[in-house]
Amino acid sequence: MKASVFVEYQGFQVEEKEIIAKVKELWVNEGNKIKDIKDLSLYIKPEENAAYYVIKDDISGKIDLQ
Repeated sequence: MKASVFVEYQGFQVEEKEIIAKVKELWVNEGNKIKDIKDLSLYIKPEENAAYYVIKDDISGKIDLQ
């Protein structure tokens, strides 16, 4: 089974995999390796046009959705 998750809010749409790709890009740009991401939690806040993430239960940050 293939599943896709989209967040839609006030005419804006973003796919879950796009958000994950942005988080991974930030992670690598900070000198880390993708394989070191064992757990990733996303908290989507469309009203803030942002997604918050937590990696390995202690590293957190925020990305813009657009």
